[in-house]
This record gives sequence, structure tokens and C-alpha cells, in this order.
Amino acid sequence: MSSTTGNAPVTDVARSAASAAPPNRTGRRRPRPKWWLYVVLSVGLVAMVMPFVWMILGSFKTTAEIRQYPTNFWPIDPTVENYTQLFGRLDFTTFFTNSIIVAVFVTLGNIVFSSMVGYALAKLEFRGKRLLFVLVLATLMVPGVVTFVPLFVLTANLGLVNSYPGLILPFLITPLGVFLMRQFMLSLPDDIIEAARIDGASEWRIFLRVIMPLCGPAVATLTILTFLASWNNFLWPLVVATSEDKYTLPVALALYSVGQNAAQYGLMMAGAVVVVVPVLLIFVVLQRYFVQGIALTGIK
Repeated sequence: MSSTTGNAPVTDVARSAASAAPPNRTGRRRPRPKWWLYVVLSVGLVAMVMPFVWMILGSFKTTAEIRQYPTNFWPIDPTVENYTQLFGRLDFTTFFTNSIIVAVFVTLGNIVFSSMVGYALAKLEFRGKRLLFVLVLATLMVPGVVTFVPLFVLTANLGLVNSYPGLILPFLITPLGVFLMRQFMLSLPDDIIEAARIDGASEWRIFLRVIMPLCGPAVATLTILTFLASWNNFLWPLVVATSEDKYTLPVALALYSVGQNAAQYGLMMAGAVVVVVPVLLIFVVLQRYFVQGIALTGIK
């Protein structure tokens, strides 16, 4: 009688523990499928992709078909006339070459000079270092339109209007590039720099042989952001380039896609497809490093 009474509390505890145990063998409850999250992400994906799909399909439509109401999603009578006019009648090779030259030199300049300034702000000690970094951050808050007129006046006084230097020099270094490279270089250990200095390496050798090979993700991120901004830049080339031989693609498409009566939307969409393709190719090649650079530099 006493043994039965003594085992009763133990049995109750065992039952309660068994009822509270998770259903799976690993001791963890299975997460419920969040179907609503997939629905939201799918809607967001469609909202982002649809303008590009519409642009591609519209490049194979005539202007009349694009302007008709109600409009058709798929081309009724697909045509390549827009691409024929773009590559045939317009001086597309010159415009494309100008865009490539400007974007490549601006990107290379930002990689070199932004990396140098970022290294100095991250790993070197000198007087006024914090003040200089505060000034860099302050310039990020200044809209580009505010400095547009003074920058153009300076370019005109230097005689750089309607020239490649006038299109390239004002953007060879950007505050965002300096900030990005500085934040990434802060994450690099100081021990490797001290070891290189003990071995007798100069600061230039440390920067070129030690620091830059470790900055692949940050350089890839800076390359994508800078190339995209320079490739799509419209206002500055529109003002600085005064002749057709210095027009870039965005300027040429904006000026030549407007006919006598109305805008040629088919030609405009075909040109937009050509403008977007190089940027997408660069992003596809460097997307892995781009994600790492964004994550490691702490840019939100």
C-alpha cells in the first residue's frame, strides 16, 4: 500500500513530461510553413520584374501598338524595326563607345582613389583624421544638384566642356566609395599590416600587395555601384557634351527617341534594353562579391 502511494507522484510527473514533450525525436518543434511569406515575396518579385518584361516586350512593338488602348501585353505583330533603327540609323557605336569610356574610367578612378583614401582613414594615424572623415560623411548628405552649377562653372573655366576629361574628372572619387572602402578595411586585422612593416614593406607596398588583394568584395561592390551610376548618368553629360560625338547612350536615346509628332516609345524601349544589358552582365558576374561587400561593410 505504501509502495503504491509512493510511486503515484512519480507516475504523474512522467505523464506530464511525456505530454509536454515535442512531437519530433530531435526535441525541437517543427516550424510551421509561412505560406504568407512566400506569397508576399512572390508579389514583390512580380512587381520588380514586370517593368523589365514590359520593356523587353515593348521593344518588339510598334509605337502605334504601344499607344493603343486597351494595350496588349504580348506583341501582336513582333518587329525588330526598333533595333534596326537603333543600330542602323543612329550613330549607336559612337554613343556606346562614349558610355563605355566614361563608365570604365570613372569606375577605375573610384577603385584607385577611394581605396587609397579609405586605407588612410582606416589604418593610418595622422592629425585631422577624424575631421576629414566627418567631412566625407557630411558630403554624403549634400544633394548632387546643389553642387551641379559650381561644378559646371569650374569645368567650363578649365576648358573641359565637351571633352572626355570634363565627363570623367568630376566623378573620379565619390564620398560613398571612400566610406565603403574605409568600412571594409576597418574589418581587416592590423596584425598583417604590422607584420609587413616589420618585414620592411613600405606603405605603398602594403596597400598594393597586402590590403587590396583582401578587398575583393568591397571592390566588387564599388565597381557595380559606380559603373551603374556612371552608365545611367544623364544630366551631367547632357550639359557638358555639346556635340553628338561626345553624347553618351542615355543622352542620345533621350534626344533621338522623340520624333516630330510624338515620342517613339518602341525605339526608347529598345534603347533601354541595350542600356540595361551591360549592367546586368556585370552584376551577374560580381553578385557573390557584391553581397559579401554589402554585408561586411555594414551598408543598410
